[in-house]
Amino acid sequence: MISVNMITPQEMQKAIAKQLRRLRLELNLSQQTLSEKSGVSYGSLKKFEQTGQISLASLLKLALVLGSMDDFKMLFAEKSAEKALSLDELIKEEKRERGRK
Repeated sequence: MISVNMITPQEMQKAIAKQLRRLRLELNLSQQTLSEKSGVSYGSLKKFEQTGQISLASLLKLALVLGSMDDFKMLFAEKSAEKALSLDELIKEEKRERGRK
């Protein structure tokens, strides 16, 4: 399914980094303090906030400390059949029962 909101992976990385930085500052945490609390190296955190690049494990550690772990639960959650189908499939109104065609 093609998203209507065409954002590149790089743009999404930077947006997530910006949101993390905003939350860190709202919580009045320095990069050094967040690094120590999360176990993510200061260099990795600094690089993430500047470029958006970070490992998934480190991102999850940061999310845990910032109280955002629940945001990841829905990342690849099952969606209703109507949302997952293409326009052609919706027109045919066929229900897929298996992942293979």
